[in-house]
Amino acid sequence: MNVRSFTRKLGGIALAAVFGLVVGGVGINRLRGDIASANPPASLKLASPNEGPSRNSFAPIVKQVLPEVVNISTTKVVKTGFSGQMTPMDPFFRQFFGDNFGGQFNRPRAPQEDRERSLGSGVIVSPEGYILTNNHVVAGATEILVTAADKHQYKARVVGTDPKTDLAVLKVDAANLPAITIADSSKVQVGDYALAIGDPFGVGETVTMGIVSATGRANLGIEDYEDFIQTDAPINPGNSGGALVNDRGELIGINTAILSHGSGGNEGVGFAIPSDLARNIMDQIVKNGKVTRAYMGAYIQGVSPELAKAFGATAPSGALVGDVEPGSPAARSGLEKGDIIVALNSKPVTDSSELRMSISLMAPGTTANLKVWRNGSERDMAIKLGEMPTENERASAAPENPQGALEGVTVENVTADTAQQLGLPAHTKGVVVTEINPSSPVADSGLQQGDVIQEVNHQSVNNVNDFDRAVEKAGKNPLLLVNRQGHTLFIAA
Repeated sequence: MNVRSFTRKLGGIALAAVFGLVVGGVGINRLRGDIASANPPASLKLASPNEGPSRNSFAPIVKQVLPEVVNISTTKVVKTGFSGQMTPMDPFFRQFFGDNFGGQFNRPRAPQEDRERSLGSGVIVSPEGYILTNNHVVAGATEILVTAADKHQYKARVVGTDPKTDLAVLKVDAANLPAITIADSSKVQVGDYALAIGDPFGVGETVTMGIVSATGRANLGIEDYEDFIQTDAPINPGNSGGALVNDRGELIGINTAILSHGSGGNEGVGFAIPSDLARNIMDQIVKNGKVTRAYMGAYIQGVSPELAKAFGATAPSGALVGDVEPGSPAARSGLEKGDIIVALNSKPVTDSSELRMSISLMAPGTTANLKVWRNGSERDMAIKLGEMPTENERASAAPENPQGALEGVTVENVTADTAQQLGLPAHTKGVVVTEINPSSPVADSGLQQGDVIQEVNHQSVNNVNDFDRAVEKAGKNPLLLVNRQGHTLFIAA
């Protein structure tokens, strides 16, 4: 092929390529035109950059409160004791000497110390560095580190705690801290907005919203003294000790617990300690270093409709006196078993938990004016309240060996169901022995599990309280009257 013919052919190919591009271009443009006709330009309506936040937004409140809530990181040293595992032998020596050469390679490992770390939340309640949180957040902690919203970190010390309400007061060495405004929690109503602020799972400060689902929640078995605000604002692990605030950003409660039915997560039932109670506890701790509670000395219970009918009460409300502690303020005032306390200081008493909380918040030495229902009529009584003994004081006030020879014997009240299981009549009175410590003095006396103790030194025993009092008076070697499978026998303990 000569050069000319090659050039002619090459030119033909080029011309065809150009023609293809032109034709293709026309096709692409036509396709674009079809798409454009099917999708006309979108007209977007954009908000003005000068507009403020949504009128329904909690952002301004959150912005105000976030600096007042802190993260609390704790470290606890835990001794694990002997592990029960053996120190392994080096495989090199095992092949020559076996696994138990000289016993020196199979010694129990020495006690170990582990560091447990946990996270919680807290609320700055004063510019001087006082922080409210839950007792269970800091209980047993050897180190407490507080991290503020601006990432500043402070070492904190425990000023005081109150395990009975699960509250603790911490102090950091800082000044002019942003402090939350504390609301009057007695004015909180069901249906009010509630924002829960804390550091769940340690991911950082988080805000959840809900409403107040209930107030005055008690008898949940969470704490000794309960008067919770219930909310459906999600509360998760790590929120403990954080703030529950209203729609003005004021503190109405300290987030404390959830009901999770074993899941460990939020299910819309959370509880917070009311700010009024938290403030009362904090004031006592800051001022006195401890919490003191008034003490009446009466064991009280709720009034069911059946009990109200049995006692001739007009309504199933108030607090029924089940027992009165000898020598207590209640005993000195003349309060008796079967009395129903219907009012305290002219305020109606709705249930036993409310009365118990109200008495605990009063100062020792205060006179409590009670209205009592007894034998079909009401009467007024005045009780000068004492100071509730601490656990240590209760222990020291008790006899050195409160059960004497019966130390190590565990008993429970005999119920109709228990009596049936033991093959005894349903009306059987006494206490059933549920456990005997093998090392107790009575272990060799012949007393057995399932025995029903009906007398101690000829003193009748109808319940656990009777048993405790009788044993305390009996001293050493009490004589027991025991019902065993329907037959009674004496046992010298």
